[in-house]
Amino acid sequence: MPELPEVETIARSLRQPADLPFSDSTDLKTRPGVVNRVVSNVEINWHRSIAFPDWAAFSKGLQNRKIVNVSRRAKYLLFELDHNWMLIHLRMSGDIRVEPRISSLNLPHDRVILNFQDDARMVFNDTRKFGRLWLLEDPLQVLSKLGPEPFLPELTPEGFFESLNNRKRAIKPLLLDQAFIAGLGNIYTDEALHIAGIHPLQKAASINREQAGVLLQAIRSVLQEGIRRNGASIDWVYRGGDFQNYFSVYQRSGEPCPVCGVKIERIVVSQRGTHFCPNCQKHQCD
Repeated sequence: MPELPEVETIARSLRQPADLPFSDSTDLKTRPGVVNRVVSNVEINWHRSIAFPDWAAFSKGLQNRKIVNVSRRAKYLLFELDHNWMLIHLRMSGDIRVEPRISSLNLPHDRVILNFQDDARMVFNDTRKFGRLWLLEDPLQVLSKLGPEPFLPELTPEGFFESLNNRKRAIKPLLLDQAFIAGLGNIYTDEALHIAGIHPLQKAASINREQAGVLLQAIRSVLQEGIRRNGASIDWVYRGGDFQNYFSVYQRSGEPCPVCGVKIERIVVSQRGTHFCPNCQKHQCD
C-alpha cells in the first residue's frame, strides 16, 4: 500500500506542468500533471469508490471545476479546486494515471475517470476496490482525526517521548495508528525501528527519552530517503521508485542484517508482517 513517500511522490508528479508531453517513462518527474486543468466530465465505473457525497453529486460537483493545486496529508492526496476539495486515498491498490483522452487504454480496474477540457484525463485505477474519493467543502471533514505529520516542527523529541510514555501499546502498531502519527505504514515503520534499534513489540511506554529522540529522527530520516528515491516499488501497484533496493530489514527475512550480519527475522504483529534484526533490536523488559 502506498505510504507517505509514495503518496508524496505522486502528489509532486501531479503538480508537474500540465503541458509536459505524454510518455511511457516510469520517471514520475517527467509525466504531465493536472494543475490548472479543468474537469469536463466524470466517468464512474464503480460507484462505491466514491465515499462522499453520492456518486451522482460527486460527478456533478466536479464538472467545470479547475484543479488549483495538489498536495498530501498523511496518505491522502488533496486536490484543491477553485471550489471545494477532492480527496483520494489509494488504500491497498489504488493508482493514478494521467494520459491522453484519445488513449484506447481502458484497463479493467479503472474505477473513476476525470476527463479534462483539454486533451488529457486522470484515471483512478483500483484492483481491490478499497480506494476512496471525497468531494468536500473542507478537507478537515475527513482529515481532522489524523495525528501530526512526522516532519512537523512542533513535533519535538520531548513531545514525542511524552506521547509514547502515555501509551501501553507495542510500538509497531502504535506507529501504524494514523491518529498517533500520520503517514507511516509497514515498510517505513520496520525500517525506522531498525535504525533506532527498537524491537517492534517493545511497549511504547518503556521507551526512554533518548530512545524516543533517536526513533523520531529515524522516522524522519527513512521517510526523507524514501521521498528522495521516489518511494518503494514492491508490487504492481506503485511504480517508479527504487527505495526497495535499499531496505535494511523489510521483506529481507533470512538475509543478513546490514549492520551486524545476523539473519533478519519475520513475525506477525497486529496481523502485519514485521521484519527486524534480533541482535540490533533486542526486546527489552517492559
